[in-house]
Amino acid sequence: MMLVNPYNQQDLTVEDEKLIDQAGQEFPKIAGAYRFVQDDNYTQNFGFQWNKFTQTQIDRFSEQSSQSKTRFFAVTEWDKEDLTGKNVLEVGSGAGRFSQVVLDHTQANLYSVDYSNAVEANFKNNGHHPKERFHLFQASIYDLPFAPQTFDKVFCFGVLQHTPDVKKSVENLVKMVKPGGELLVDFYPIRGWWTKIHAKYMFRPWTKKMPHDKLLRRIEKNASWMINASQFFNKIGIGKLTNRFIPICDIKNTLPQNLNKTQLREWVILDTFDMFSPEYDQPQRVETVKQWFEEFGLEVTFAGNINFEGNNVVSAVKGVLK
Repeated sequence: MMLVNPYNQQDLTVEDEKLIDQAGQEFPKIAGAYRFVQDDNYTQNFGFQWNKFTQTQIDRFSEQSSQSKTRFFAVTEWDKEDLTGKNVLEVGSGAGRFSQVVLDHTQANLYSVDYSNAVEANFKNNGHHPKERFHLFQASIYDLPFAPQTFDKVFCFGVLQHTPDVKKSVENLVKMVKPGGELLVDFYPIRGWWTKIHAKYMFRPWTKKMPHDKLLRRIEKNASWMINASQFFNKIGIGKLTNRFIPICDIKNTLPQNLNKTQLREWVILDTFDMFSPEYDQPQRVETVKQWFEEFGLEVTFAGNINFEGNNVVSAVKGVLK
């Protein structure tokens, strides 16, 4: 695997737990991850949340849920055996929920990137895997530390809508795919004119500016009544109309359905914080992302919605580099 300095494109070599280029510029390895950026960036909220909820979405810490594994293989449709020895790039790894799936259920070599210091949570969850298979980087999607056309598989889940320039993000992902390789992305969709008539978009102008600990405390304080209200409206059949105005995540269509009461509260607090804290939240039309794939030289193999675990749905686009 060829690593490059993303700022001058010089080759990088490993030396004493750091990466160094020919000009002597160094990138240290800290807490299991090579660091190409500082923590002070537009993803600070994600670093906060994943280091706070380090194990919440990790399958191996929950007897009740295997949602990450189910979602990963439902979206990718990758064959576990076919991934043996392949180089896989994950962009936007968070606490490592999908890193764990790749490392535990395949023999692929995983190169995992996050812009936030959530890489520290990922390393806590997955650092026990052989270093020959697990490589972790704190870097920007716009400045990835890899040579172009390097990877057999590239995936980016739950990230694109949180980047400042979504089209450029897709373009940079495409650059990482080798000829014949595959790119998969999923994202928040625009389903119609009503998409942004939602509590999330009504409150976000204020909540995204709040100190993270203050926002989290407010969500924790109100979580119980919001859960009860959401479940009540779902039970009587009007949740689809009413729950979009309750400032809480979509319990019915996004969370595992077999969580106990304590786990449900934890997932709700996490996902609700994830709704209100990001600097950017830019849902996309599936047709638009499909057009970008084609514009950047990919043959689109799928563009639409994927159901998993009953009610859970993600919008995704897949393509192969010609």
